[in-house]
Amino acid sequence: MAYSGYEDYFEKKLIISVATTGGHHGKEANPNLPEQPVEVAQDLAACEEAGASIVHLHARDDAGDKTKSVARYQELLDTIDEYCDDIIVNFTTGGGGIFTREERIAPALETDPRPEMATMDLGPMNFGQTRTAVNTREQNEEYAERLREAGVKPELEVFNPGHYPEMTHLIDEGLLETPYWCTLILGMQTGTPAHPRNLINLVDNLPEPAEWQALAVGRHQLPLTTMAITMGGHVRVGMEDNIYYRKDELAESNAQFVERTARIADELNRPIADTDEARAMLGL
Repeated sequence: MAYSGYEDYFEKKLIISVATTGGHHGKEANPNLPEQPVEVAQDLAACEEAGASIVHLHARDDAGDKTKSVARYQELLDTIDEYCDDIIVNFTTGGGGIFTREERIAPALETDPRPEMATMDLGPMNFGQTRTAVNTREQNEEYAERLREAGVKPELEVFNPGHYPEMTHLIDEGLLETPYWCTLILGMQTGTPAHPRNLINLVDNLPEPAEWQALAVGRHQLPLTTMAITMGGHVRVGMEDNIYYRKDELAESNAQFVERTARIADELNRPIADTDEARAMLGL
């Protein structure tokens, strides 16, 4: 059955995810982007206060370079626990083309406690001139099975409509538990072009039962996440996806994005989900 989740718009609470850092640009793009554990945790505490219930995490080493070190992810977890109340932690398993298959999933399985969620990239993506992130069906079957055994819920990242058959395959194989948590991504290099009608198309092709959030990169973040709110979906904001608060104005913090999202949601009559409510909605 196709997605039909708009009917309860006025009662359905909005889940706000924040992607604080990412694995691409760093302080050379925006000096306010948090890279080190204490920087991330301090910014994240303000995000949680503003209404974010999920954090999507990439780790950086002491030099600010991307890393899959389990020890570094453990340090992130421990520092977030020190600064934040109860935010839901979601680790990336991205990094195809740079890190090995095992390196990518290791932090989600080997930290203590494990994160409640971890991403799964459902298909290949090009980055820049020479890099392709290869996410095969075999890899996704393995990741889905290992995450399920570890009690970590997959966040299914849909970069373009061609990733839906891969999601359907995992569902048909019984490797995913409901409700499916889907992230609809617009504006990436070989992803879905950032346009309102393309978001509608992605939503129309969701499996049932699903909860979904939208993200869009750069200047497209604000209009398309606002559209997602009006469609009854959820949103991801943050400096991984966009370093500018508005044209020619660098974001001061991730909390600045969350605060704006919460203000917009209030005007659109969407109450904000706290972490317990988000857990209940996502079956955590």
